[in-house]
Amino acid sequence: MSSSYDIPEVLDRREGPHGEVVLRRHGDRMEIIANGCFLMDTSDGRSERLLVDAALDALNGRDQPDVLIGGLGVGFSLAHAAADPRWGRITVVEREHAIVEWHRDGPLSALSAQALADPRAKIVEADLVAHVNETSDTYDALCLDIDNGPGWTVTEGNGNLYREAGLASCARVLRPGGVLAVWSAQPSPEFEETLRNAGFQRVRTEEIPVARGVPDVVHLGIRPG
Repeated sequence: MSSSYDIPEVLDRREGPHGEVVLRRHGDRMEIIANGCFLMDTSDGRSERLLVDAALDALNGRDQPDVLIGGLGVGFSLAHAAADPRWGRITVVEREHAIVEWHRDGPLSALSAQALADPRAKIVEADLVAHVNETSDTYDALCLDIDNGPGWTVTEGNGNLYREAGLASCARVLRPGGVLAVWSAQPSPEFEETLRNAGFQRVRTEEIPVARGVPDVVHLGIRPG
């Protein structure tokens, strides 16, 4: 028997330059929907935390490494990075102004207020694809979580990021020996091969088991140097 508890409650709905973005509450979890495509919710967060931890582990003890996180989402990756004193500068690139507002003073602020107060943390409102092509900043780690995976993008233009030219742009903002970590809702041997063809080394995939279906994964590659 269903009840009103089972019906998602829309907390905010915005039309932006990239289409519609919606924040809704479903039971005890928050959900973000972009152009009708489910992005993420607050029910777990293990894979978002692994995205950050796997990148740090791959840096082999580098002192106070700087990380660029692509996608603010529900804030799990930012909060987890800020909770670890080993990270240096923590930059989050988020293109949706609505999502930034939900974190600064809206329904998601409880998840990210402490992280946003951290002096190491900074949010850049920009498109991640444009940012990696244009910025002069460099980082030790680049953690991408802006899509449901290389083969399941939120917007068509994001697909270029997971091809060799886009990965070359990612490598450009990485310091020698820096790590690229890419979250995906499913494994992709094809993307692993693309990473190798783009010049990344020590390419591997870490899985996060889920209750049903294929596991979430984090694809990892190291920039030579």
